[in-house]
Amino acid sequence: MKVTILVPAYNEAANLPSLIEEFDHFIKAHKNYEVVFVDDGSDDGTAKELENYKRAYLRYVRHRHNRGKTQAIISGSREARGDVIVVFDADLQYSTEDIPKLVDLIVQGADVATGWKQGKYEKKFVSRIYNGWARKLFGLRIHDMNSIKAFRKEVIEDIPLRKEWHRYIVALAHDAGYRIAEVKVKLRPRRYGIPKYQHKSRILVGVFDLLAVKFQLSFMQKPLLYFGTIGLGAIVMGFVVGVIALILRFLGYGYRPLLYLVILMIISGILFFSLGLIGESIRAVLDRLEKRSS
Repeated sequence: MKVTILVPAYNEAANLPSLIEEFDHFIKAHKNYEVVFVDDGSDDGTAKELENYKRAYLRYVRHRHNRGKTQAIISGSREARGDVIVVFDADLQYSTEDIPKLVDLIVQGADVATGWKQGKYEKKFVSRIYNGWARKLFGLRIHDMNSIKAFRKEVIEDIPLRKEWHRYIVALAHDAGYRIAEVKVKLRPRRYGIPKYQHKSRILVGVFDLLAVKFQLSFMQKPLLYFGTIGLGAIVMGFVVGVIALILRFLGYGYRPLLYLVILMIISGILFFSLGLIGESIRAVLDRLEKRSS
């Protein structure tokens, strides 16, 4: 089984000498591996540094500007010759010793193998909350979605990926019916540079992305069922409140806010029902496009 180690790199020039040295030792013991670097528009000389290393096992792709890790994974996957792809960060926080553990899980029948980080890292509390919500929303039985991972090449070709969605490869693959496995991996302290995702705004972005993926995997599969049910419920509630308002009016207890509530419920119900119909139209178009592409 041919394995491609895919290394997205953005401004990692300082880490490259040690990383290439580690790969040199690793490849000597694992001849069926190749390494594909993706320089994601670095401006610190990462591309020039890569050109200094001529190795039979090593190839690299370059983005003209920074396009994000998700696109780096997509670009690298297109160049990959392996049956299995391992996404390995260039910051030296993971060890090449853990790569065979992930690949072994694929050999044993898994389609996606993800690592469970063991060690100290700055965002442990945030990561715990994030992964906890992910497990509940997507029904996953793993501890960590954002670690080193390996997957069969067809997985990355089959799942929908948008900007920043590399963090949801496991969830998207699980939804598509692929088998998921997990193994503990060692997390090392970062040697050089600064973390790429340390800004606090990333937490908010991650939450919205989490909801967007959930929406894609649930509501967009049967939009009329979800939105139509809400809309129908709102219309029924508006009708019931309207009947109550009429009864109270006949009894001499006119209450204008009830009229406003009826209008609000009826209009909201119509809007939700309309969203369901629009969603069904979009879903039908997407289904046709998927059939053509397959």
